[in-house]
Formats: sequence, structure tokens, C-alpha cells
Amino acid sequence: MNHEKVEKNIGLMGILIIVAISFGGLAEIVPLFFLKDTTEPVATLRPYTPLEMEGRDIFIREGCNTCHTQMVRPFRAETERYGHYSVAGEDVYEHPFLWGSKRTGPDLARVGGRYSDEWHYVHLMNPRDVVPESNMPSFPWLDENILDGELTGKKLAAMRILGVPYSDEDIATAGEKVKGKKEIEAVIAYLQSLGHEHASTSNSSAGGQ
Repeated sequence: MNHEKVEKNIGLMGILIIVAISFGGLAEIVPLFFLKDTTEPVATLRPYTPLEMEGRDIFIREGCNTCHTQMVRPFRAETERYGHYSVAGEDVYEHPFLWGSKRTGPDLARVGGRYSDEWHYVHLMNPRDVVPESNMPSFPWLDENILDGELTGKKLAAMRILGVPYSDEDIATAGEKVKGKKEIEAVIAYLQSLGHEHASTSNSSAGGQ
């Protein structure tokens, strides 16, 4: 009888559905805040250098994360192509995380060290020079835009508030370390840093994009 009343009262049913989903969500999410595997960085994780941090911001600005995921799922087809599957401890310093869900291009979670800086340079300038079938756009302006480093220290300071272990010296010298560098250098530095925490397990080849 009570069940019938709920089914006939849309408002009450909606409220009870929200309550049920809320309790279920809390039961799934809250424990994760207390698990070391999800809250502590893996032993080899390090913060981004100032140049890598700037490269990451440019990567986001140009929309690269809309076509490239950074999350290797624990499936054989993915680990054979991209390397060790992703774990939560790799992303403790990621704000925001760039896991993504769409793979127009290959996953980049383990791309660091797989190609030379020169390969990445050519690939960013005109992807079809190295991957003829690529539908990735070219980014020639990255070779023209110069970083001034004015906000780099503030970016690192903001990340420290979020828990990334940057020192006062890191923050104070960040701007000088990137000033005068080209944006393409920063993006390449960022790409080469991806997967460093699993360097020993990420040597399988990845397809071009």
C-alpha cells in the first residue's frame, strides 16, 4: 500500500529517488577520501617544472585534452599499446585532472620519452609530416608565441595551496625559468613529462595521431 502511494505521488517519488542516490553516492565516494591509494602520490611522482606547467596550460588552452585522454584503462588492448594502466596516485598533483573520455587521437598518459623532441616539434607544426593519416590540426603559432613568465610563479603558488609541494624558491624562480621560451617548447616539455612515474613500465609503442 505504501509502495502504491509513492508510485502515484511524483513529487514524493522524486524526493525519495534523490535521497537514495545521495546515500548511494556517499557510500561510494566518501571512503575514497581515506584510502592511501587514492590520496597519496606514487613514490616516483614529482610536481611539474615551471616550463611543463606552462605547457600543460597551453595544452588545455588549445583543446588538446578534448581529443586525447590521459587514462589507460586496465584492459589488455590498452596496456599493450599505451603501457601500465593508470592509477589514482599518479594524479594527486593534477588540478584539474585530464583523464578525458574521447579518443580522437591516442591516449597520452605514457607518451613521455616515446618520441624525440624533434618528432614532437614536427608533429605540432604539421602532424601529417610524421603521421600521414592524421586529422589533428597544426599549431604553427606555438613556434611564434613567447612566454613572459609573469604569471608562472602565481600558478605554482596556487598549486601549492592545493597540495602540490612547491617550495618558496620554486615559486620565486619560476618566471625566470620560462621567460623567453617558445610555447612549443613548453608543450613539448609537458608531453615529455607524461608517464614519468611509470617510465619502467611504459615502453610499449603508441600509435600516432
